[in-house]
Amino acid sequence: MDNRCLCAASGDRLSNPILYNILSQMDNSKASQNSFNYTSIPHRCNCEQRRTVCLKRPSEVCKEASAVLVKTVHFMKNLPAFSQMPPNDQFALLKSCWAPLFILGLAQERVDFEVMDTPADSMLKKILLNRKESPEMEREQPTMAGVSKLKSCLKKFWSLDLSPKEYAYLKGTTIFNPDVQDLKAALFVEGLQQEAQHALSEVVQLLHPGGRERFARILLTASMLQSITPGLISELFFRPVIGQADLLELLVDMLFCR
Repeated sequence: MDNRCLCAASGDRLSNPILYNILSQMDNSKASQNSFNYTSIPHRCNCEQRRTVCLKRPSEVCKEASAVLVKTVHFMKNLPAFSQMPPNDQFALLKSCWAPLFILGLAQERVDFEVMDTPADSMLKKILLNRKESPEMEREQPTMAGVSKLKSCLKKFWSLDLSPKEYAYLKGTTIFNPDVQDLKAALFVEGLQQEAQHALSEVVQLLHPGGRERFARILLTASMLQSITPGLISELFFRPVIGQADLLELLVDMLFCR
């Protein structure tokens, strides 16, 4: 993987500031070699959030994440309304909601994690793998920006301190999304989402009688789920476990295996 700075699009001065400073001082002949300014401050990279990262404790975190994913699929399978829908609708909803649903599971189980910079491949490995044709180049790689967004979302859910019932109904509103394209039972799905939202509103009022804004805060926080890509989730938490396998195909097998 090419981890070079992406901020170097403004010319040679930015791409190699130390060399530029040396040549500039030589060209201008403003000072002799003895008075050369060795303390000049180099250009600082603005690509901090774009650098690729991986889990610090992959064995522990991937195990926790796998347990959350299994619970997520079981939750969907145990919903009678979901199992009654046409298989194509089930697949479309699974494809749309598995990542947001998984993040809700991470929040509910309070799975915390830390990341570190992805180790750079050696030149020999790059040559042997012929990385121009490597499947890794086609997949989304986890970045610090993406992880920061995910951790921010988790912290907001933790600050809400949702009850198990609130999580359950919020998951229902996430699964039954009538905006998913090509649903044959779109009206049925829309009705199920409205029922889940109504049930969530009722349980919020029951558990927090004075908290009128809580329901709105929950929905606002839930809107962040769609901004976190499935690619980030699959590459960060499951690529070390499943290798080159397709996670969505594995989820389909888990969901439809009776």
